[in-house]
Formats: sequence, structure tokens, C-alpha cells
Amino acid sequence: MDEYYTVKSECSAEITEKKSRFIATIRHVSSEAEALDFIQEMKKKYWDARHNCSAYVISERIKTEEKDKAAFKDTEKCNDDGEPSKTAGSPILETIKGSGLKNVAIVVTRYFGGVLLGTGGLVRAYSQAAASCIEAAEKVKMQLFNKVELVTDYTSYGKFSYLAGEEKAVITDTCYTENVLCTFLCDDIALGRIGNRMAEITSGKASLKVIDKDFYTVEI
Repeated sequence: MDEYYTVKSECSAEITEKKSRFIATIRHVSSEAEALDFIQEMKKKYWDARHNCSAYVISERIKTEEKDKAAFKDTEKCNDDGEPSKTAGSPILETIKGSGLKNVAIVVTRYFGGVLLGTGGLVRAYSQAAASCIEAAEKVKMQLFNKVELVTDYTSYGKFSYLAGEEKAVITDTCYTENVLCTFLCDDIALGRIGNRMAEITSGKASLKVIDKDFYTVEI
């Protein structure tokens, strides 16, 4: 997986089904711990609700000995919070998975309206509530990038700046001392081309080092 979509910020949406209120809240989470904290936060906020059902899908980075290598573990979990088995948490989870979003958690709060919905009705209501907050939320695209450190002279840095624009590399930091120390983000293909071109421009004097590899926001 080289890219995925997530949500930019927390968003809520509400539907009503046979007098029951379903309030769905979605939030970006980077870890299972953040997801669990979010769920507890919603339970405290809606303490008087009958149910606070939840699900989350997380792609969490696994530590490796090499910083320039990236490994990720996917975690998917859901909770019915007292609703009949697989009528709440599972539909929320399947809705998240169907949307293609990762690193998100959704809590659907239900205020019971006095009318039983049945298992089919519950599945539809929780699915619809989850879908409504996903649709309303602003999405961001995350892409797997190399974080690269470049050291070169001032003249060559000007040429690199032009090259970075051509290759759609993102310069994140630049420090001007005796030489220019620059940090930028790019994918594997761009890294290969930039490395080859900088070697030609500087006769092999430029130094490029991958210091990390992770997902970064590339599009809003």
C-alpha cells in the first residue's frame, strides 16, 4: 500500500430512524490507543445515551531497525455496546472498509426512541449513520514518501530546487551554512531520478540520505 485516504478532522452527522436518534462521529486516529481514547471520550460526552457503538480501521507503523524501511500492521475492531450481536459495530466497520478510509474511528451514539427496529433495521440504521458522517467529513490523501536529507553547495541547490519541482518533491526544511542542508519528501521513482541527476550536476559531491519513510499528507 503506497497511499490511502483518511479524514482531516472530526465530523458528526445525525439520522433519525423510527424516533431513535443516531449520532455518528468520525475522527482521524494514528494508533489503537488514540481510537480507544476517542471512544471513551464519546461515551462520556453522550453518557445518557442507550448505546455508543464503535469501529475503527488503523494502519499503524511497526518499528524496524532500519529507518528507511516502512512496515505497517492493519487493525480492525468493532463493538456493539449492548446492541444485538453484529447489528451495530460490524455494520459500522464494514462501512468504513467500504469507503476505503484508514486511520479513522467512528462512534455511533443511539438515543432509543421507544420503537424496536429489529436486527435488519439496526444494521441499516448504523450503516446509514456511519456513511453519513463519512460523506460529510473532509478527506485527505496520504502517500508513502521517503524523507531525504540532501547536502550540497549553493550553486547546485538552485538546480536541485528546479529539479524538485519537476519531480513533485516537497521541500520541508532548508538550512544555509557552509553548504545547504535540505530535507525533502518524494516517492521511490522520484528519489532515483533526483539521485542520478544530482550526481551528474555535482560530479558525485552531493550527499543524499534517506532518513525515514512514512505516510505524509499530499493532497487536501
